[in-house]
Amino acid sequence: MKITYTKCGDYLLPDLEFTKKENKQLNKYGLLRLDYIKHYKKVLYQELLVKDKLNEHLFSVSIIAEDRINNIINDLIKSYSSITEKLKSENQLLWVQKMNNYKTIAEEIVLKEIIYGDEI
Repeated sequence: MKITYTKCGDYLLPDLEFTKKENKQLNKYGLLRLDYIKHYKKVLYQELLVKDKLNEHLFSVSIIAEDRINNIINDLIKSYSSITEKLKSENQLLWVQKMNNYKTIAEEIVLKEIIYGDEI
């Protein structure tokens, strides 16, 4: 790779061209991961920034976290047969309460494993 320079006063500045990458929208898990690595994993954060892989990393964490949460919720629903469509039609409040409880459990697991862990 040949680098060209432009003279600016007494200095030679490299002519850098950045490739345009598509910025994808991050969900809350990607943003939580960003905050975590910014404050507690500074070397990893700097490395991802320098290699221009930060957004790619955060987006992959977002996808993995969403998939993991959905899998955990589905496993909890299968293991406890009290959550059914019949319950949903008869007692919506109880169904919503149980589903919110399952989502909270799944999010706690994912936060510890993926967002604040070093599995990725």
